[in-house]
Amino acid sequence: MTKTKTTNNKTRCGWCGDDPLYVTYHDEEWGVPVTDDKKLFEFLILEGAQAGLSWITILKRREGYRKAFADFDVEKVARFSEKKIEKLLTDPGIIRNRLKVISAVGNAKAFIKVQKEFGSFYNYAMQFVNHSPINNRRKTLSDIPAETTESKAFSVDLKKRGFRFVGPTIVYAHMQAVGMVNDHLVDCFRHKHV
Repeated sequence: MTKTKTTNNKTRCGWCGDDPLYVTYHDEEWGVPVTDDKKLFEFLILEGAQAGLSWITILKRREGYRKAFADFDVEKVARFSEKKIEKLLTDPGIIRNRLKVISAVGNAKAFIKVQKEFGSFYNYAMQFVNHSPINNRRKTLSDIPAETTESKAFSVDLKKRGFRFVGPTIVYAHMQAVGMVNDHLVDCFRHKHV
């Protein structure tokens, strides 16, 4: 099924199902262009944490991530010590995967370097879509690719800069989440709004 109808009779992308948390995320955040570096850092951390898991798993732990990762203050996360990392690995509010937690700290350091070079992470990221969000016109969920030429190029460049957990599929999910691409299906009520 590619669509789901809710009680308020709005047609949505079928992937969000009927979980209220997922529906709210779909309706209010997914695909909305993000220009704020703090929010871009948040999504980068959350997308990396999601690797191999479902997005709803991460959404349910989002508040835990906010607490654990200093409300996604990139400067603070970049300074996390080994002791702090060990403490995070005992925190049930996040995914306690050592590689993912360590990569989040390393990604914070790389993120800061990108900000210094480009003025903002947003300026850097948008070069991969020619500085304008891509407005796709997908009709079914099966039309949405796991990765694109743009996400592959973005992924390669991120890796060169020292980022981890940024393969082309994770990067494409990030691009969708932060509105670098609009992958709401054309029949979804959100497609025209983002």
